[in-house]
Amino acid sequence: MVQSLGLFSSTALVIGSMIGSGIFIVGADIARGTDSPALYLGAWVVTAVLTMIGALSYGELAAMMPRAGGQYVYLREALGPLWGFLYGWTLFLVIQTGTIAAVCVAFGKFLGVFFPTISTTHWLLHIAHVPPLRVGPMVLGNMDIGVNTANLTGILVVFFLAIVNVFGVKLGALIQNVFTSAKALSLAGLVVLAFTVGRNGTAWEANFGSGWSQFWKNAGWSSLHPIQVGIGGPIVLVNLAVILAAVQVGSLFSSDAWNNITFTAGEVKNPKRNIPLSLVLGTGFVSAVYFLASFGYLLVLPMYGDPHGATVLVRGVQYAAEDRVGTAALEQIFHSGGAWLMAGAILISTFGCANGLTLAGARVYYAMSRDGLFFKSVGKLHPKFKTPAAGLMVQAVWATLLCVSGSYSQLLDYIIFAALFFYILTIAGLFVLRYKRPDAPRPYKALGYPFLPALYIVLAGWICIVLLRYKPQYTWPGMVLVLLGIPVYLFWSRRPAGQTEDEST
Repeated sequence: MVQSLGLFSSTALVIGSMIGSGIFIVGADIARGTDSPALYLGAWVVTAVLTMIGALSYGELAAMMPRAGGQYVYLREALGPLWGFLYGWTLFLVIQTGTIAAVCVAFGKFLGVFFPTISTTHWLLHIAHVPPLRVGPMVLGNMDIGVNTANLTGILVVFFLAIVNVFGVKLGALIQNVFTSAKALSLAGLVVLAFTVGRNGTAWEANFGSGWSQFWKNAGWSSLHPIQVGIGGPIVLVNLAVILAAVQVGSLFSSDAWNNITFTAGEVKNPKRNIPLSLVLGTGFVSAVYFLASFGYLLVLPMYGDPHGATVLVRGVQYAAEDRVGTAALEQIFHSGGAWLMAGAILISTFGCANGLTLAGARVYYAMSRDGLFFKSVGKLHPKFKTPAAGLMVQAVWATLLCVSGSYSQLLDYIIFAALFFYILTIAGLFVLRYKRPDAPRPYKALGYPFLPALYIVLAGWICIVLLRYKPQYTWPGMVLVLLGIPVYLFWSRRPAGQTEDEST
């Protein structure tokens, strides 16, 4: 592979892969769950702490093993090939391709704001409607299979980005740099507007009034919060430690994919320096902007709202129409023009996010193929552009099938638990490698080792326990998806490994 990505491009890949449409949407669900301005912002603080510790810890692994495949390689080297494969399997099946499908279809939906013919209800080929089917704690089905103008737009974006990234990592990085810069400016603009012209007395009084007593409402250790166990289960009361863990589904999903830069390590200039640095710079920037944007929402809109309210100010953050908090904030500031401005910002954001995910994901399948654990053709580089062209196409085809099936949105519900599980294993692998390879070169050592990595494992482990107990619809289906990879691994592991690096060059 050609080392073409400098520090700016690497950081842009981290930022661009993290920022999609989540920051503009998930705040409503977090607000309903916490029912407290302080805990609402506290949820983003917990996510920021986890993400930053993860980035600091991965920096050591990336500097130690600067090879294509990133997290797949770290798990393989620390815990064995099975764990590396299970991560790569889950990444291909759901995490990367499902997110690409969701982000690209979201692009189509928001393009419909400008071109109304692009819609999820404008069907070109409606194959079937799958009725809802309850299986344990989750509801499957209740989705339409076929091609409408919104997912067709998403499919076209999927293949456009796959083809663009075949023509060299420089072109993909150029697109990433442009769109990441644009989306960063858009988010910064939203924050500035919220802190200046967007502030209004109604929101301030509701969220911070009475000497900030409103801000700390329902945030004490003795405060209890209602939470429904599973789907249709009993409603129980829990303390703030549990509720902060339970609402992490939204904020962690919005902040995920920060590890994608490690997948492209074989194409980063001076990777032992630039990958750890880009991880810290990228995650630090996104975490700060996410917190400021969430704080800005509270300056523009009341936290508490009426689900039947006629205006965005009455509905508040909790009940923004279709959970589009960002759109509601801009509508409060600019009235009818706010929806157009937010749609434009999300188009930029989702396109850049999809490009980053597309560029990075194929490198993992390439590394798996080199180990004989994926289709052999995926382990070959394009003879001219030195990119994993076959991996890009396989990824695009599977993402397209998810777009057409309509299942990607349900699959995404399951990935946070699986992603957290593998993050915990990878950071545990940091301890394993310190023990197994104490003399291995480590150009960068994880800041705060062993305390910060151990803190990550404790916090992420607590979130997993809470999700297992109170949100089983997000947990055991993800575990099943991971475990399904074991027989696949046994099949692939019997096949000969791919070519060596010398043979491919």
